[in-house]
Amino acid sequence: MTPSRERHAPSARPHVARRGVCLVISAPSGAGKSTIANALRAADPQLLHSVSVTTRQPRPGETDGVHYHFRTMEQFEQMAAAGDLLEWATVFGRGYGTPRGPVETALASGHDMVFDIDWQGHRQIRAALPEDVVSLFVLPPSLAELERRLRGRASDHAEEIARRMTAARDEIAHWQEFDHVIVNSDLDQAIAEARSILVAARLQTARQQGLPSFIAEFEA
Repeated sequence: MTPSRERHAPSARPHVARRGVCLVISAPSGAGKSTIANALRAADPQLLHSVSVTTRQPRPGETDGVHYHFRTMEQFEQMAAAGDLLEWATVFGRGYGTPRGPVETALASGHDMVFDIDWQGHRQIRAALPEDVVSLFVLPPSLAELERRLRGRASDHAEEIARRMTAARDEIAHWQEFDHVIVNSDLDQAIAEARSILVAARLQTARQQGLPSFIAEFEA
């Protein structure tokens, strides 16, 4: 008779204080960066959303401070000049940027944030928060598949698709600037891979600031 083995339920992982992760996801339009970022946020309450600043007018149903911080161009330029934006850009005459204060507060309190921005925004955030950023670049399976996805949106006309395809080639040229690269040929797998990158980043030794005091308990 084989002796029975006593089974124990897995115990919860002891809490170790850590600094938050700033996960930056970049990709050409249509590769899936926003879909992946939104899936991570939906599945993980520890991931906080950063409310961006913009100079465009609010759309119906949008609330200041919830969907965006709506500012004038003069206010936006003052924020950029004062260093109050982690990253910013002017697109078609409209300013968009990420406020520095809420992000730094979240990271210091151990909360993680995920950003789906372009390679230029990644450069700016990396320069501002070099120890906090973990970056991921998402590639499409091919340019042909990327174009098929863009055409499938049915919201972009031919000239817009051509512009996005040209921009995609430029975006892809910066893939080596990122810590991790995945190919989004299967969305569920891509989300799982992005999730694995986030989990690994949370467990980096340097980020777990509470480890010394936790380990000291073993030496007492």
